[in-house]
Amino acid sequence: MREICFYRTESGREPVREFLDSLQPKQAQRVTWVLSLVEELRVVPRQYFKKLESTEDIWEVRVQSGGNAYRLLGFWDGPQFVVLCHGLTKKTQQLPRREIRTAEERKNDYFRRKGRK
Repeated sequence: MREICFYRTESGREPVREFLDSLQPKQAQRVTWVLSLVEELRVVPRQYFKKLESTEDIWEVRVQSGGNAYRLLGFWDGPQFVVLCHGLTKKTQQLPRREIRTAEERKNDYFRRKGRK
């Protein structure tokens, strides 16, 4: 079983929690349902969870709700611990490179700060 947590900036912000708080209740409920699949299923279908190609090991949680596409980007910290670090509403066919860069920067920050402890 996997465990999901949200990345926290050095100042204490949680960008994914802020993104989820901005969603309508029905949309947030759908995202929460998909997150529970990622945590509970031994093999998660690719339609919900997959590694992004050409990235520094960034994974995406994929959610469809009422014609909208939501993505939560994150990374692994060990074999069972997924850290979600960026959330967005997907409006284009391909995920914009700047969104992936944001996730990669937060991943690097996470491990840099973790190494200092």
